[in-house]
Order: sequence, then C-alpha cells, then structure tokens
Amino acid sequence: MSFAGDVKQELCRAPLGRKCCVQAEAYGVLLYCNTFTAREIRIITEHEAFAQRLPILFKKAFHVSFDSLPEGEGKQVFSITHPEKLAEIHHTFGVDPGALALHVNFAVVEESCCRASFLRGAFLAGGSVTDPRKGYHLELATAHHSVSREVLALMREQELEPKSAQRKGNTVIYFKQSDRIEDFLTCVGAPLAAMEVMNAKLEKDLRGSVNRRVNCDAANLDKAVEAALAQVEAIHCLEERGELVTLPDKLREAAALRLAHPEDTLSQLAERFDPPITKSALNHRLRKLVELGKESSSSNT
Repeated sequence: MSFAGDVKQELCRAPLGRKCCVQAEAYGVLLYCNTFTAREIRIITEHEAFAQRLPILFKKAFHVSFDSLPEGEGKQVFSITHPEKLAEIHHTFGVDPGALALHVNFAVVEESCCRASFLRGAFLAGGSVTDPRKGYHLELATAHHSVSREVLALMREQELEPKSAQRKGNTVIYFKQSDRIEDFLTCVGAPLAAMEVMNAKLEKDLRGSVNRRVNCDAANLDKAVEAALAQVEAIHCLEERGELVTLPDKLREAAALRLAHPEDTLSQLAERFDPPITKSALNHRLRKLVELGKESSSSNT
C-alpha cells in the first residue's frame, strides 16, 4: 500500500463518536467527493477501509443508506439518488438545491473537534499525500471553487497555512513543507503518519549533514595534500641550492620531519617534534619554508 493509502487507513480507524463530528466528517466527504448535487451523490474510491467506513458514516450521520453499493474490488462507487434521502442530507447542512454553487456552512464546523472531522472527511474523499521519503506534498482537490476558498480560510484559522492553485478545473489546497504536513496529519487524526513524515525529514537531514561533512573532509584533505606537496617541493628546491643548511635550526627540523613524513597532517607532524610544538607554530615554519623556496627558485631563473 502507498503512503497515502496508509494515511487513509489510519484515518479510517478513528472512532465515529459525537453526532456533530460524524456529520462534519460526512460533510467534508460530500464537498470533496465526485458528485454532490441536487439530484445525486456519487462517491468513488479505491481505498478499502474508506469504502467500509462510508456506509457506517452515512447511517450514523443521516440515518440513510446508499441506494447502490459497490461489488468486487477496484473502483468502488457509492451513490444516492432517492429524493427523500437527498433532501435529508441537504437539510442537515442547509444546502439550497437550487443554488448555483456550494458553500461551506460554517455552523457545521464551529467546534474544533468538528473542524478536524470535517478536514478528515475532505482528505478521505479528495486528498492525497506523497511518500515523504520521495518528497513533501499533500493536497485536497475539489471542483467547487467557493468551497475550496472557504476551506482555505478555515485552515488558516487553524494556523495550518496551506497554499492554493487551479488545476484541470479543480481548485487545489496544498502543502509542500514537511512541518505543515505533519500539523495537518496530526489535526485530522493521523499522528503515526505525521511521525513518519518527521522521521523521513530527520533521515534526509542526517544524510545531508553526513554528505556535507564527507565533502568538506574530502576538500580539506585535498587542500592538505596540495599544501604538503608544495612544502616538499620547496624543501627540495632549498636543498638542491644548498640553502637548507644555512637556515635556522627550527626551520631545518621542520623540513627534515616534513620530508620524512610527507603524508602527515599538521597535527600529526607537530606531535613528532621533541618536545611537540603547536599546529600553529608548525604551520608558520612550513609557510616560511615555502616562501624561501619560491624566492630561491625565482632568483635562479
């Protein structure tokens, strides 16, 4: 099962408690399902747990059953066309069957628990979310533009901060930040999925940190190798011109140890002195040797 399927599976385990919350969840389903008009309700899903939840949800919310139930697997279609059943549902939410556009009845989602239930129903019917190991994207899509605009305002009141876009005749509310997706999933009743998003982000951050560290270490190693080669070259230049023996004891000691241990880091080489010297002191001596080597080379060209 996909991550989105796992999320819906978790959401469908949420108990159907207070009637106001049950009706709010059903309201979210209706506003984000395939068809919700004066003549028909049609809900299509391929998710087995959601398909099992729908008849129970509608029975508890409206005391109505679907006129037709799906058979078999794959796409499952639930529909209501009976006028009395439709009238009962429209009356519950104050829907005007003759209105040109649907709107959110905010009285249905006045309580915070009902808002969470409403958004859960909306996600079950019209939502999707990307596997967080591949990317961060959660969205709710509906053909009812007014509904989407009003749900956007509702979610912003919940401090969820989604964004909105138009796509193929639908209005889409979406999140592309992992922490916002975590907040939404926690709000609608999927804390385990929210934790999985968080864990995926931590894993990505850790891998990125390790890669940056490895790249940084590799770059520093390259610089250290280049510096050591320049030091050895300068020392050989001074030695060939007989100038090494004229240098102060500290420089000659540094030169001898560098030639003997060309692969050592500054820290390792500094420890070989008797007594050991600081890394800074050694770096100063080696830079002096490089400068003298360049001066010697240029004076003899």
